[in-house]
Amino acid sequence: MFVDKVKVSVKAGDGGNGVVSFRHEIYVDRGGPDGGDGGDGGNVVFVASRNQNTLAAFRFQRRIEATAGAAGFKQKMHGKQGEHRVVDLPVGTIISTLDGTQLADLSEEGKRVVIAQGGKGGFGNAHFTSSTRQTPRIAEKGEPGEELELQLELKMIAEVGLVGLPNAGKSTLLSVVSNAKPEIADYPFTTLTPNLGVVDINGESLIVADIPGLIEGASEGKGLGDDFLRHVERTQVLLHLVDVYNNSVTEAYQTIQSELAAYKVDLSGKPQVVALTKIEGLDKDILEDRLEELKKITPKDATVVGFSAKSGEGREQLLREVHKMVIKQRKRVEEQTEEEDNSLPVLKLTNEQPWRVTKADYGFLVTGAKIERFAKRTDFDDFHSVQRIRDIMKKMGIMHELRRQNAKAEDKINIHGLGTFDY
Repeated sequence: MFVDKVKVSVKAGDGGNGVVSFRHEIYVDRGGPDGGDGGDGGNVVFVASRNQNTLAAFRFQRRIEATAGAAGFKQKMHGKQGEHRVVDLPVGTIISTLDGTQLADLSEEGKRVVIAQGGKGGFGNAHFTSSTRQTPRIAEKGEPGEELELQLELKMIAEVGLVGLPNAGKSTLLSVVSNAKPEIADYPFTTLTPNLGVVDINGESLIVADIPGLIEGASEGKGLGDDFLRHVERTQVLLHLVDVYNNSVTEAYQTIQSELAAYKVDLSGKPQVVALTKIEGLDKDILEDRLEELKKITPKDATVVGFSAKSGEGREQLLREVHKMVIKQRKRVEEQTEEEDNSLPVLKLTNEQPWRVTKADYGFLVTGAKIERFAKRTDFDDFHSVQRIRDIMKKMGIMHELRRQNAKAEDKINIHGLGTFDY
């Protein structure tokens, strides 16, 4: 089954807890702290792979998790690191949050991205020894691993996209010029899913995508087109097929152009080769008339030809024109890429506060990325750990701000819902 859009939840592994431990050997006088650190949690890693061509595997397995790190041990032994979860996705998969923010584009085979970072392991009490604190009874909790709700969307990577009304001959063309074996029949909507084929032209291989037949209103969700127009976005050149036996070849062409233009990304301006199909046995004068009709309404840089997939007439010319346009488009893309590489980076300044103290009904709410990270690693049920978070807040100036806002002994201090303690 071809699936090109799914929602999944990912959870990186939590960090292991540090431990409080002291040496107890009878031959060691005043054995010091020897609690080890917890292991880091495993990451969730997505990898672009040519061995995958659909997202169907995630229809019934929508939860992706890495393993947690193990807790530390006595004798300063570290806990085992959690195993990374490596997931293969089809080349061309875009990874986004549910609100549409794009996180990664797996546009090249082998591209890897850590989509969810495992939590850091907590420090054991051996980490907190100092000249003034020789018997620390503090150990950190492991940080929680990142957890995300994601949308995976596959946009096929193809240099040439076949578009046209249903039954225009797209699948037939792909079957005779490539290694693809699409279903073919003499009725509309035979093709229900996109097909990829590799076409050899002038000693070079091009990837061609057969997009299921579009109809009027496809950009608004009618027929199949709204689901599959996304696969046209990445193509460099469109091969627009028009059945020569349509009542109006110009109307058939303009129907598809309107849908390409109405899509959320205007696709009508892509370089095109327009081809009249099924010309075997057609009178030459009629063919020339219809070619001229199309040339009047197609873009100036578009090439208009006629061909027959069945007899092979005009097929070589068609492939040469497609190859020529792909080469031209490649050069244009390379030039644009060079210009972007030579441009200066734009630096953005941020006025985000390192922390913030807000009055609340119960006392005060403290927020800020740095203090929240310490809070995640704090056991608020342990007296020594709470004293440590107090010390950290004092060094950061948060306790001074609480005094400035007239904090009282009965007030509760909450660090972004991660833990609460008395002022």
